[in-house]
Amino acid sequence: MNLKQSIIVAAAALAVGACAESRHNLQPSSAEKVALTLHAAGVQVYQCRQTRDNPVQHEWGFVGPEANLYDGAGQRAGRHYGGPTWEAADGSKVMATVVGKVPAKSEDSIPWLLLAARPVSMQGTFGHVTSIQRLETVGGAAPTQSCSGQNAGETVRVPYAAQYVFFTR
Repeated sequence: MNLKQSIIVAAAALAVGACAESRHNLQPSSAEKVALTLHAAGVQVYQCRQTRDNPVQHEWGFVGPEANLYDGAGQRAGRHYGGPTWEAADGSKVMATVVGKVPAKSEDSIPWLLLAARPVSMQGTFGHVTSIQRLETVGGAAPTQSCSGQNAGETVRVPYAAQYVFFTR
């Protein structure tokens, strides 16, 4: 093996190790177990707006998700929307906050997340959810098109898909 091949093999090994390490950063506590896995298909909504630090500059600000949730059989099982909130077909809801984040596999995809969950009620599908993982994201990253004073207020809906894994104690 020549030097170039050795470097490529070493870089690949580091990338695989980094991916494994990254996923490790998204693990809920060992007391939690998988309760449900759902797949999301929808959009991530962004709006062109002034930056907080400099009102002359503009950026694409995240507004929220709008997605349907599907079970393994492809049946609609709920929806995901701003808050962030996940609502099951039975009306149960869970909200969450980000506690861990790693980059997705591609630059045009939103990051993978670990979220600490707060059920809105203790009933139904999401009644006892304690953590949520967002994995295997495809798409959804902020638009690459220009955002300036000329298109301030413009809203863009970027298609995305993801896997959501719900954990309970």
